[in-house]
Amino acid sequence: MRFHLSAEQIAIQDAVRGTLADCWPMDRLHAFADGADDFDPASWEALMALGLGGILLPDSDMGLLDAALVNEVAGAAAAPGPLIGQLLAVAAVARSGNAAARAHLDALVAGTTVAALALGDSPYVQCARAAQVFLVGSRESGLALVEAGAGVVIEPVQPTDRSRPVSRVTFEGAVRHELAAASDPLTAQICDAALVLVAADSLGGALHCTDISVAYAKEREQFGQPIGRFQGLKHQLAHMALDVEPARALVWYAAYAHDAALDDAPRAAAMAKAHLCDVYVRSTRAAIAAHGGIGYTWEYGLNYWLRRAAFNRAWLGSPAQHRARAADLAGW
Repeated sequence: MRFHLSAEQIAIQDAVRGTLADCWPMDRLHAFADGADDFDPASWEALMALGLGGILLPDSDMGLLDAALVNEVAGAAAAPGPLIGQLLAVAAVARSGNAAARAHLDALVAGTTVAALALGDSPYVQCARAAQVFLVGSRESGLALVEAGAGVVIEPVQPTDRSRPVSRVTFEGAVRHELAAASDPLTAQICDAALVLVAADSLGGALHCTDISVAYAKEREQFGQPIGRFQGLKHQLAHMALDVEPARALVWYAAYAHDAALDDAPRAAAMAKAHLCDVYVRSTRAAIAAHGGIGYTWEYGLNYWLRRAAFNRAWLGSPAQHRARAADLAGW
């Protein structure tokens, strides 16, 4: 059994990391957050040019673990765009028998048609104004692909997550292309995969906050020495690392269990979403504290990860809800 990434998986992460470093530096993130748009075409096109849209195609020889690795890097960079929705829309449409929905497949894979995720009961959808289609539904209602247009009402709201602005969206009267019924295993698989990808985004963000806190402690000096030499901060940074690093295995195992169709895959997905979202919130708060006054400034930018962590925690259900579901799945 392998416990490490393959050379190909490491190369995928390196490619995504390098692309985001080029097209999504902090000044671009500041400009986007201060603007009125909910979508950044340039960074989206750069990511889609890597072929990420096809990761979850049935014949791609890849799987949810590879998609999770991509989202881990995207979370670390606070990347914009509905990447999770795009990957899951491709997976759902490719496995459905709906011809009208499958007509969108090639454009979804290429990224020229943008898909936003609207699973669950929440009306808040990322990048809704830029989306041409929406993946909608729940475990109880099944999955459908809805085209933007008649019957889709989009109301922009003041976002918590400034890297992925949301709108309030309703779909009453919209034309639905049914993808899977509630009883279809595909519905549960897509809903669980969404939890794993949100957990992966949270993992990447938590790792980033830990890494930059350690780097800052090494270079910031107080009383003639780096603040990283002070015992109180050493303990704080160690606690951050001990919180985040073990959580990596939880995300990777949840993705692996999904790909291998293991019996405990649904429970692993629920636990990954619950735990990583809590870890992400704790890590961003600790990072701001470790940075002192500069951590609270808009210019430094740590607020983007704090806000993203808050959104991830609430998105698709709270940690308490998913822990309760994990307990039910375990028969507790």
